[in-house]
Amino acid sequence: MLRQPGTQIKLTNVSIVRMKKGGKRFEIACYKNKVNEFRSGIEHDLSEVLQIEQVFSNVPKGLVAKKEDWEKAFGTSDMTKVIAEILQKGELQVNNLERSHQLSSLNREIATLVSEMTIDPTTSRKHTVSIIEKAMSDLGFSVKQDKPAKAQALDLIKRLQTDGILPIRRVRMRVRVVLPGKGGAKDKIKEMVEEVEEEEQGQEWEAIVQIEPGAFRKLTDLVINETKGKGRVESMGGVEA
Repeated sequence: MLRQPGTQIKLTNVSIVRMKKGGKRFEIACYKNKVNEFRSGIEHDLSEVLQIEQVFSNVPKGLVAKKEDWEKAFGTSDMTKVIAEILQKGELQVNNLERSHQLSSLNREIATLVSEMTIDPTTSRKHTVSIIEKAMSDLGFSVKQDKPAKAQALDLIKRLQTDGILPIRRVRMRVRVVLPGKGGAKDKIKEMVEEVEEEEQGQEWEAIVQIEPGAFRKLTDLVINETKGKGRVESMGGVEA
């Protein structure tokens, strides 16, 4: 059984998971590094996750939620089930300093990804992370904590290309395309690629081409469909020039 302490409990240095249900606010006091472990199934012991096994209406003020309130809202008298649901579905609160640090780290991660995935087309060199961070600021690009860094990096690349704040393009992939016979689909392939480095016609049509990374699947599907599975596309890695 979980403990039922008094109506007011003072806690310090806690992380709070908050959930609104049935028109009421419910909170629990946790060790932050354990919340994600519980949600991912690594940690199952609530006593390792919670600073105190109790449902609060306001953790900072130490106000314990009324039993009748959480029983009505969650449809159970089992506090363990209530706490588990709040842990899984509630919102983990962070203070302003912590939020600022998280956003700064995410901003840096996005800029680093963009630096790795792109080059300056005028010099064929990568932009430094600091240059990309400045461009993000100039662009007014706002990072989102609930969106994967890679997805945001791809969004940023598109915006930089559109706004022209920074000369930038994706690092291209080099691929080998082989078509049977005279290569009946070669004209369609040439329209799709960024550059044809070399091509050769023998018993098969073979070409080394450069493409945007996002076009690889589309190119592969085209070759398979046009040749009824007899052609092939092979990745040869990336190029920066």
